[in-house]
Amino acid sequence: MILVTGATGHFGKSTIDFLLKKGISAKQISALVRDEAKAEELKAKGVNLKIGNYDDYASLVTAFTGVDKLLLVSGSDIANRGKQQKNAVNAAKEAGVKHILYTSFERKNETETSPITFVAQSHIDTENQIKKSGMVYTIFRNNLYLDILPMFIGEKVVETGIFYPAGETKSAFTLRQDMAEATANVLISEGHENKEYAISNTENISMGEVAKRIGEVTGKEVNYISPTQDMYVETLSKAGVPTEYIGMFAGFAEAIKLGEFSVQKTDLEYLLGRKPTSAKEFLKQIYSSKN
Repeated sequence: MILVTGATGHFGKSTIDFLLKKGISAKQISALVRDEAKAEELKAKGVNLKIGNYDDYASLVTAFTGVDKLLLVSGSDIANRGKQQKNAVNAAKEAGVKHILYTSFERKNETETSPITFVAQSHIDTENQIKKSGMVYTIFRNNLYLDILPMFIGEKVVETGIFYPAGETKSAFTLRQDMAEATANVLISEGHENKEYAISNTENISMGEVAKRIGEVTGKEVNYISPTQDMYVETLSKAGVPTEYIGMFAGFAEAIKLGEFSVQKTDLEYLLGRKPTSAKEFLKQIYSSKN
């Protein structure tokens, strides 16, 4: 039995869809959900629904009982994620889960000096707990989603250009769908015991190159300005952007600038059995309708 947490979210749902496409019976797949009413689509596909909450330890033990492989999709509640995922790992061990797989993140700096320590620490803590648990594990070091690029650069990028303090450092932005398919491939095959995989694109791209590519697709000149952090924060504050979003955008910009997501080696192509979707292909799909 395979169980996927966060099953109504983008990553969890996509992974389940790939499992089904690859021939795994819906009866062999369970989905952890907090609210059954939000899982009608999964229920219609014949997937087993397990009701559980990261803050309710007993519900997790019950949901995880009888599970061979557990895909722990990292939670979205950043403030409480560390505690919640600690519950999930402990519950998995108590329930007798044989193999736990975790969607972590790519990074170089694991200290408190990281500009994204606010999201990094819970990932690092969860990895360490999994390794100490004694369970067989697989850890995916997922790079930044290509899918979030439009959020970083703004909805009106074609009109206003890119204003983002990421410098000219390149990152291996990766399509979420490709990550989910690779994860599904690992779930249905063997030989992944106690391994960590770098889930990154095969090409790195800078924000300047992103601007250039959008310009090529739309036929319009798209400028890229990399301001100072202070200027960026001040500009967003004056525009009325909520403080928590400013902190997140600025933190990831600095991490990009410092090369946290620039990689020379990736396991994604091997796990997919094909080249992953490039940033250029993604940008063409997104912005070709805006020319």
